[in-house]
Amino acid sequence: MTSTRRSRPARPRPRLARVLLPAALILVWLAGASFGGPLFGKVSEVSSNDATAYLPESADATVVRDAQTTFSDSDAIPAIVVFSADGELDPAALDALGRALEDAVAMPEVAEGASPLLPSEDGRAAQAFVPLDAEADLGDAVGSLGAALRDAAPEGVAVHVTGPAGFSADLAAGFAGIDGLLLGVALAAVLVILVLVYRSVLLPLAVLTTSVFALCVALLVVWWLAYADVLLLSGQTQGILFILVIGAATDYSLLLVARFREELRAVEDRGTALGRAVRGSVEPILASGGTVIAGLLCLLLSDLRSNSTLGPVAAIGIVFAMLAALTFLPAVLLLFGRAAFWPRRPVFSPRADGAAPEREKTGVWGRVARAVERRPRRIWITTTLVLAVGCLGLTQLQAEGVPQSDLVLGSSEARDGQRILGEHFPGGSGSPVLALAPAQALEDTADSLLGAEGVTAVTVVSADSPSGSAPVTADGIQAVGPPGTPTPEPTVVDGLVLLQATLADAADSAAAEHTVRALREDLDGSGVLLGGVTATAIDTNDASIHDRALIIPVVLAVILVILMLLLRAVLAPVLLVLTTVLSFGTAMGVAGVFFQHVLRFPGADPAVPLYGFVFLVALGIDYNIFLMTRVREESLAHGTREGVLRGLVLTGGVITSAGIVLAATFAALAVIPILFLVQLAFIVAFGVLLDTFVVRTLLVPALAVDVGRAIWWPSRLSRSAQPSGARSGRS
Repeated sequence: MTSTRRSRPARPRPRLARVLLPAALILVWLAGASFGGPLFGKVSEVSSNDATAYLPESADATVVRDAQTTFSDSDAIPAIVVFSADGELDPAALDALGRALEDAVAMPEVAEGASPLLPSEDGRAAQAFVPLDAEADLGDAVGSLGAALRDAAPEGVAVHVTGPAGFSADLAAGFAGIDGLLLGVALAAVLVILVLVYRSVLLPLAVLTTSVFALCVALLVVWWLAYADVLLLSGQTQGILFILVIGAATDYSLLLVARFREELRAVEDRGTALGRAVRGSVEPILASGGTVIAGLLCLLLSDLRSNSTLGPVAAIGIVFAMLAALTFLPAVLLLFGRAAFWPRRPVFSPRADGAAPEREKTGVWGRVARAVERRPRRIWITTTLVLAVGCLGLTQLQAEGVPQSDLVLGSSEARDGQRILGEHFPGGSGSPVLALAPAQALEDTADSLLGAEGVTAVTVVSADSPSGSAPVTADGIQAVGPPGTPTPEPTVVDGLVLLQATLADAADSAAAEHTVRALREDLDGSGVLLGGVTATAIDTNDASIHDRALIIPVVLAVILVILMLLLRAVLAPVLLVLTTVLSFGTAMGVAGVFFQHVLRFPGADPAVPLYGFVFLVALGIDYNIFLMTRVREESLAHGTREGVLRGLVLTGGVITSAGIVLAATFAALAVIPILFLVQLAFIVAFGVLLDTFVVRTLLVPALAVDVGRAIWWPSRLSRSAQPSGARSGRS
């Protein structure tokens, strides 16, 4: 008896292109990353944290800043050194401090024009104005100056370096952790989550490498554009770029990997499975990325360059996040195939009819789908009411600006020095209001400044004065020097003079802002422009509030149009945008209560709600895109009700994982001790989790089931009572 042994069909041999093409793609990305990687430690070379650099060109503070350079050939950054003691400083102590100051101003980091030691009226403090070279490393210069003076100061005398240079050094120190600490924390968090999600060895590394390569190449492009002065970079923009690219690239990768694993169970050949996975993922990934890019580019409408430059910088990052997820990661998956999922490799389970699998009845997402199926109206109404209650906290969000001294969290020598300065001197010492006035209006301008409440002294810039400026009193410009010294002439440039008004209150205080606003009203129509630290803060806050009112509606309109084109419907996009806006309002409301009553923050920058809105709406709509594109795909085959429930089950795991990853990456921003970034970290992280676990899981599916096929109005799908039939294959 002869037995016939059935042999297994031979596996198709890998075609040469199947090896060469992915290898070539991997090498291209590796080359780009090798050029971009070394730039992580060099971003500070092409970035600036100077607030005046981001103001509109037409702002008063900008015009005054530009004109100020014509009155002095120095672009030094002013530092104020404050000496203080518990008791009165005797002559011996003042002499010692004067000698220490003379030695310190001889340091190479100090520019010309330092003032002599100026004792306070109460005798317990002294101050000196010390300009620092703009070309020097500001953090090192402030540190060296403070250390040298502390070493030489008499026992019992405290030394603080404050003023614009001190606060700028604080900001630089706060942003110093972006290249190392922030990146390390974000990548570590993503790696841990990926390991827990995949319980695999190779796959988390492949996804993480995709994100890192996307960031390296994006940084390469952004760095050179900043170097060529095409883009303006700041530490704030840099940190957001890092987090956004890592989070977005990981999210897109998770979507592709989930679809690939699904196809590997239906198709034996890994190349065919990958092709179907890419075709099924490319539309939601491109739509998601396109939505984020469109939202970010709306920031180009901003008057503030800190906002308008973030738009293209972050958009470049999203472009490379999409490219990496759709080219580099597929190349890696094609080379590894099922081995990428080891030790939990997907098992090929051929289906006789080639139809899609039935909706899963067990597991977390099966139970959620059954709950939505049973009580859709109760779920979406209850969820909406809960979210609406959270929105009430918006009344607690104080987003009208914060003092410069509160921008950096934790200890701050500059903040302590500013406080001590205000205890012994006029609070605005060293950070005066600058008044650019027509020469013929000098006397009237000086009278207005001197007569204003909150102004303690006025000087006029004069080349004839030993200190570079001469005091102005009600009797006019006064001589500086011994009796008989001639009255100095004010410096006139292009028919303009520059006056300096010292405020009674700290330059970054609400009282100082009130004084400057009152001065602008008094001087309105006189041709006098006010600049300086306080005026810069006012113009920045006003521009931020204007941007917020303009850009938020534009972002909503742009995203709505994109969703209509993607879903071929009107009603579904409107409902999706409304749910996302509701989620944003809840996130901001909870944040307002948390910031005000738990963390006791002094307030928030006006740009915080704008950035929170752009990121939460653009990124939050991503998960609705991931869900609803799959729902539409399933609805075409199974009808709307079943399509919604199937889409919920099939995308539940990947969208939840993506939401957790994105929340973790944005939460990493909190390791940078900058108030703006900490607040943004909480808002986006909380908002993404809220959107992932509540809006996308309960509100949107329940609403879609309750509305039924009318949700696809006015497309043909809204008029079709029966599904088009089971698909013959998966795409």
